[in-house]
Amino acid sequence: MPATMSPLLRRRENISGYLFLLPSLVFFLGFVVVPMGMCIWMSFTNANMDINTPTDFVGLANYVELWKDPVFLKGLRNTIIIVVVSVPVVCAFSLWVASAIYRMKEGPLSFFRIVFYLPVVTGSVAVTVVWKWMYNRYYGIFNYLLKNGGIIDKNINWLGDQKYALACIILILLTTSVGQPIVLYVSALSNVDHSLVEAAEVDGATNTQVFWRIKWAQIMPTTLYILIITTINSFQCFALIQLLTSGGPNYATETIMYYIYYSAFKLQRFGYGNAMGVILALFIAALSAVQFRLAREK
Repeated sequence: MPATMSPLLRRRENISGYLFLLPSLVFFLGFVVVPMGMCIWMSFTNANMDINTPTDFVGLANYVELWKDPVFLKGLRNTIIIVVVSVPVVCAFSLWVASAIYRMKEGPLSFFRIVFYLPVVTGSVAVTVVWKWMYNRYYGIFNYLLKNGGIIDKNINWLGDQKYALACIILILLTTSVGQPIVLYVSALSNVDHSLVEAAEVDGATNTQVFWRIKWAQIMPTTLYILIITTINSFQCFALIQLLTSGGPNYATETIMYYIYYSAFKLQRFGYGNAMGVILALFIAALSAVQFRLAREK
């Protein structure tokens, strides 16, 4: 058998590999790259749904208008609040839960993984209906428990009050976002090199020192992945807003994603909506780059 592969055999293997990649490549080009290019182009136009209205190039007019639009600025503020609150809480809570259960036997471990992962695979509409009932002003369980516990005197309109609406959305987002990170952290912690842990414990290291000096370094790639996907999911919060508040009351729960939908499909301003989409993509890319940089430094 020859020590090196012949050029003909190498060419055949390359062709076979490209053929296997071809369906995914076509899908990626047709449903990711091309739409991205169309989105960027349309963000510089006044495109709308009226076929009788010509689409004209307007340059940076949409982007200039964005930063003067109070609704967009309110949506940007709310989106940043959601990201800043949900991402650290989801990561910290998921790591805490995973640290508590990853050493359990297979039965209890599977039970907890199912419990925490169930909201992830449950339909968003079903989850929203349950939460909407819990938040109900007249017969919701939150008002019932708080009122009977003497904490509040009268029922609170959770989703209709500007003071509580955004916090209610964030709470739902947290409960539906921790499932996947917990499963990933359980797997990462189970794959930690236990010989290093045992050696550190023999040398007198405390549990805190073992975690930060050994385990944390080995689960850093998983942490980086969780940070990125949680950040993206938080930036793209839409279904909860659409089903519960429609951005109200008084834009208290308005997000960029919902305003993109509202501008493009309700106001029929495709160009303006695409401009917001480009801005959102840039925010996500910039924050992901910062997270990558911080993870490398650690």
